[in-house]
Amino acid sequence: MTNVGVLGASGRMGREVCRAVDAADDLSLVAAVDPHHEGAELGNLVLAGSPEALEGVDVAVDFTTPGSVIENARWCLGRGMHMVIGTTGIGADGLEEIRRLTGSANANAIVAPNFAIGAALMMRFAEQAARYFDAAEVIELHHDRKVDAPSGTAITTAPTSRGSACTASGSRASSLTKR
Repeated sequence: MTNVGVLGASGRMGREVCRAVDAADDLSLVAAVDPHHEGAELGNLVLAGSPEALEGVDVAVDFTTPGSVIENARWCLGRGMHMVIGTTGIGADGLEEIRRLTGSANANAIVAPNFAIGAALMMRFAEQAARYFDAAEVIELHHDRKVDAPSGTAITTAPTSRGSACTASGSRASSLTKR
């Protein structure tokens, strides 16, 4: 049995991860962390306010924000906990730090900006198509409570080959343009 803890457990994706872990026969949800909802109940767990609640987990799943994911990675990887990071919008410096942390720790991390096969294929197709176009635009529409708009998936998808710059705008409907 693999013991799992979820950071950002009360967010939309965090709740889905908790449900998926609960439903799996070989996983056990033993900790749920969200400092903004500390003390609230989530299934049979009470949300903790800090990563210390993860002590003893085998794998930590992070669906937080770019502002907190690196500190979470330092805490978890520094204690030998493996991580699955679904948080989007992590910059190049943050990704490099995660890479460095996994090199110096006895733990691994998977950073996946989107878990959907359709999104993974879309990102790959956009990368291939970018060779044939001078300009490209990614337009997306979100629910009104979306935390990161434009999403990390859109930012990753925007074809940035040939050194082009991307600009982002919008909240509910947002777009990225490569010109």
